[in-house]
Amino acid sequence: MFNIGEFNLYPLQGGITNMDGGAMFGVVPRPLWTKKYPCNERNQIPLVCHPILIQNNNHNMIIDTGVGNGKFTEKQKRNYGATYESDIHGSLEQFNLTVDDIDIVIMSHMHFDHACGLTTPDGQSVFKNAVIYTSQIEWNEMRAPNIRSKSTYWEENHKNIEHQVVTFKDEFEVIPGITMKHTGGHSAGHSVIEIESNGEKAVHMADIFPTFAHLNPLWVTAYDDYPMDSINAKERLIQKYIKENYWFLFYHDINHFAVKIDDETRKIKNDIRRDELIEV
Repeated sequence: MFNIGEFNLYPLQGGITNMDGGAMFGVVPRPLWTKKYPCNERNQIPLVCHPILIQNNNHNMIIDTGVGNGKFTEKQKRNYGATYESDIHGSLEQFNLTVDDIDIVIMSHMHFDHACGLTTPDGQSVFKNAVIYTSQIEWNEMRAPNIRSKSTYWEENHKNIEHQVVTFKDEFEVIPGITMKHTGGHSAGHSVIEIESNGEKAVHMADIFPTFAHLNPLWVTAYDDYPMDSINAKERLIQKYIKENYWFLFYHDINHFAVKIDDETRKIKNDIRRDELIEV
């Protein structure tokens, strides 16, 4: 367990994919990014999809929901290198919880690798007692995808949860100490999540900073719909969060669950390794 003041944080088993490394690092040449995040013989890099459980005395919350279970076709499993599907139920059992105990779901964005865990294979809500928060822009994009985004915004991931969804425009305090802020970039409605309690701070920058290897503001993925918005947000926010001594939380990084970054060297000064908390 990892603590930010009153909040306890823990990664849940939401699945593992192996995505094309070139796509994950965009225009960055392969000899550069492989030094920081090695690939396999198929040029794929391992990316966990681990929701973040957040607990305090009053709430059981999760950030993002994993790849779900039984949502991928065999072709999709092959294309996405999905070696492990979600086991949210098993992960929650470790804390004597079920999906019915989750009362808040915070969605950084609604791409399939973050949103498939919202519904069952037949489209029913998984977290039926939860309020689901996402930005209004993201919710609009999800329900009316364009020719590019329709491959990642799946109707079955939103159709039967609409009554649970609450949206916001620019910034929204989910509960005292947890705030969502719209950034755009990776998707039009992408948001970051700030956590603050008792003088301790953490931020989940989701897919504009998907792994520590993406620290350079210019290293953005080819999946980003608005890469210059990602670059601008990273340049502004990473500097701010480093100076204010935030922990950076990761959903996709197979090595790191949370890190603090030294302001001068830009190297990790504190590290919560993922394999210290969960099997990867």
